Amino acid sequence: METGVLILDKSDTSLFFSKPNEYFTVIYKKKTEVMLVVDLGKWMNKTLINWGIDPAVADRFDETIMALLMIVVAIVLNYLCQAILIGGMKQYTRRKPHQWNTLLMKRRVFHNLIHTIPAFLVYSLLPMAFIRGKELLLISQKACVIYIIFSLLLAINGILLMIMDIYDGRESMKDRPMKGFIQVLQVLLFFVGGIVIIAIIVNKSPATLFAGLGASAAILMLVFKDSILGFVAGIQLSANDMVRPGDWVTLPSGDANGIVQEITLNTVKIQNFDNTISTIPPYTLVSSPFQNWRGMTQSGGRRVMKSITLDLTTLQFCTPEMLDRYRKEIPLMADYQSEEGVVPTNSQVYRVYIERYLCSLPVVNQELDLIISQKEATMYGVPIQVYFFSRNKVWKEYERIQSDIFDHLLAMVPKFDLKVYQYSD
Repeated sequence: METGVLILDKSDTSLFFSKPNEYFTVIYKKKTEVMLVVDLGKWMNKTLINWGIDPAVADRFDETIMALLMIVVAIVLNYLCQAILIGGMKQYTRRKPHQWNTLLMKRRVFHNLIHTIPAFLVYSLLPMAFIRGKELLLISQKACVIYIIFSLLLAINGILLMIMDIYDGRESMKDRPMKGFIQVLQVLLFFVGGIVIIAIIVNKSPATLFAGLGASAAILMLVFKDSILGFVAGIQLSANDMVRPGDWVTLPSGDANGIVQEITLNTVKIQNFDNTISTIPPYTLVSSPFQNWRGMTQSGGRRVMKSITLDLTTLQFCTPEMLDRYRKEIPLMADYQSEEGVVPTNSQVYRVYIERYLCSLPVVNQELDLIISQKEATMYGVPIQVYFFSRNKVWKEYERIQSDIFDHLLAMVPKFDLKVYQYSD
């Protein structure tokens, strides 16, 4: 049986009648042209009658059965294409695993593109199956077109995800999260694709639907409010380098205090130090203050700032005997000499000791500020503020280091004839 579509000049009767065939249908397109179309429905009708089916039943279901057979052929063709083309691509990827082909396979770009091949085949054959059933032809062709568009949308979406993978894989780009922007493009992609699909279903021009959406802009703004705010906030966060994945951030409200895990279109995911997860809208970080500890982690140390409160009644001027005892009993004070003509207090000598002790520790960064100062006396005593930077910034080690240092400093207070203030009723 011959297949295909032939455009014939109506005046050329010799060509038209030279190969008569009961399975061809003549369709007049213009006054001077006819179209000779293979009518698969007629072929199926005769086949059913030959099988003993009642002609009335055959006339009713011949085109439907033909369409179902086309779908079966399309499914088989899709399976063969997937097995041959995708199988070959997998073999090539295993032999030569380049970044582009690995990501194309991971994001199923080829898989979705191959789905369109049988859809195009069915779309082109449907006019041969539905010569009489024009409504069924229209519905079937619309279904094919929608399937093709959806497959293409999935393929394009896979390409967007592939771009994000490539972008995130670059070491220099890890501090610039791309996920939020890709999500915006995904929203736009499926929004436009949805409008096109709806236009096909209602038999309207997509431009007409887009024009009609102008009147519904306020509703769309309300529906996509979070996405729009998130997109704008994401641009601000990225452009101003306010937060990156891996940053330690603290919100004054106490809603989050931990490491930023992910920045998306609608959320910033933060893993708190108690291993709970907080999800914060991106515009919250733009519209309200928060603390980013990145500067600390990138610097040479993590700050320690604590105070030791001395009992005011124990402060006194040092006698020569006291100074000699300090030099003998405390190795770090062995070469201590007070300024000429100045009688130091025991609190002053203690502050000198704290500074010398901190300078002797490798964990203290000497290149950053190291300040030992006396603050204003209160009803609770005289605070000695100790301010320095630990080279180790890891939370666990940082806490251990500062605890060990202040244990030592508190234990050394009595050596200088001082007492730590301790409230009692």
